[in-house]
Amino acid sequence: MGTGSREQEFGQPGAMGGPQGPRHRQQELPLRILVPTQFVGAIIGKEGLTIKNITKQTQSKVDIHRKENAGATEKAITIHSSKEGCSQACRMILEIMEKEANDTKIVEEVPLKILTNNSLVGRLIGKEGRNLKKIEQDTGTKITISSLQDLTIYNQERTITVRGGVEECCNAEVEITKKLREAHENDVASLNQQTNVMPGLNMSALGIFSSGLSVLPPASGLRGSLSASANYSPLLGPPSLLGSMYGVPSSGALSLQQTTAEQEVVYLFVPTPAVGALIGKKGQHIRELAHYAGASIKIAAPDNPDDPERMVIITGPPEGQFKAQGRIYGKLKEENFFTAKEDVKLEAHIKVPLTAAGRVIGKGGKTVNELQNLTSAEVVVPRDQTPDENDEVFVKIIGHFFASQTAQRKIREIIQQVKQQERKHQQMVPTPSQPSI
Repeated sequence: MGTGSREQEFGQPGAMGGPQGPRHRQQELPLRILVPTQFVGAIIGKEGLTIKNITKQTQSKVDIHRKENAGATEKAITIHSSKEGCSQACRMILEIMEKEANDTKIVEEVPLKILTNNSLVGRLIGKEGRNLKKIEQDTGTKITISSLQDLTIYNQERTITVRGGVEECCNAEVEITKKLREAHENDVASLNQQTNVMPGLNMSALGIFSSGLSVLPPASGLRGSLSASANYSPLLGPPSLLGSMYGVPSSGALSLQQTTAEQEVVYLFVPTPAVGALIGKKGQHIRELAHYAGASIKIAAPDNPDDPERMVIITGPPEGQFKAQGRIYGKLKEENFFTAKEDVKLEAHIKVPLTAAGRVIGKGGKTVNELQNLTSAEVVVPRDQTPDENDEVFVKIIGHFFASQTAQRKIREIIQQVKQQERKHQQMVPTPSQPSI
C-alpha cells in the first residue's frame, strides 16, 4: 500500500484518469483536508480496510501524508476524484472522525479543515466577503480562513476551517469546493492559453495559478500540511513528473531556452497601498521573493508622498525577471488590490539603447504597432527623451502579466539584434594601419 517513506496512497484504478479513467480528470482540483493526527489510524483502519472501503465506494484515490512532519498535530489528506467523489469521501472521513471523537472523548469538536492555494482564496471570499457569508448562511456553519501572515514563498496554502455538525460541514464543503474549482478551472484555461509565452519555463512555478507550487523546495519545521503542498501540484502531479514533462531538472531548477546570464533591469510600478504586502512583515516576503526568483528586488522611495504608484526595481536574468514579476502580479491579485474579474495590469519600464529605440518604433510606427497587436500590451516610446549617461532611453509597457512579458522579450530581441549588427559593423571596419618609421 505504501508509496514510500513520505505518504500512503490508496485508490481505485482509473480514479485519476489512468488507463481506465478519463484523461480530463488529471486537471481537476483535488480536495485537500487536514485531520488530527490521532484520527489517522481510524481513517486507515485495520490493514487499511477502512480507507480501502472509502476509495472503493467513492471511486477516488486518497493520499494520506502520514509520515511528513513527525510530531505534527495534524496531517494532510489529498483526495483525487470527481467533485461528487471528493465530497463523498470527505463525508465518510468526517463521520469516522466524529465517531472516534465520541468514543474516545479526546476532543469535543471535529471541524472540517480544507487546504487550498492562496491564489484561490480571494475568489472564494468574494467582494466584501459576500460569497463566504452566503455559504455560512445557507449551510448554518461558521467559516474562518487562516491568516496571510502564515504564508511564505514555500507555503502558499491557507486553511479554511468549517465549524458545525457533520451534515452542515459537508454541505459547506460542496459549496466551497464549487467556488474553488471554478477559480482553478479559470486558472488552468489561462495557463493553457499562455504556454508558449516563455518556452522551457514551467509557468506553474510562479504561484500565479492555483497549481503553482510544484518546483519550490520544501520548507522544514512548518505545520503538518505544508511540505505536502510544496511538493505537489494539482495540475502537474508530483515533482518527479516535471523533468519528463517540462525538462525541469530533479533539483527543481528552472531553465529558459536561449537564456543568457546577462542581468536585465525592469522598473515595475505597483499601487502604493500594495507596498506593505509586497515587503511583508519585517521584510520577510520581499526577501523570500528575491531568493526564489534569484533576482535583486528594491522598492524605490516615493518622489511625492501622494504618489499613487511606487517603483519596484528588479535586477536579474530573464528567468529571474519572469519569476519575480509573476509573483508580484500574483500577490496583487491575492491581496485583492484588483477584483476577481479584473486583470492585473501594471506599467513596466525598460531601458533601450538610443540606437535601438528607432527599431522598436519602426518605420511609421509599424514595429511598435505590430508589437501591440501581437502581445496585447500597450508599448510606448516617449518622444523627446534625453538619453541617460549610458545613451539609453525608456520604453513603457502596460498590460497584464503575459502581455507584458511577451512585449519585454520581443523588445530585448530587437536590442540584441541591433547590438549584433553594431558588433558586425565594427568588425568589418578596417583598422588604420600604423605608419612605418
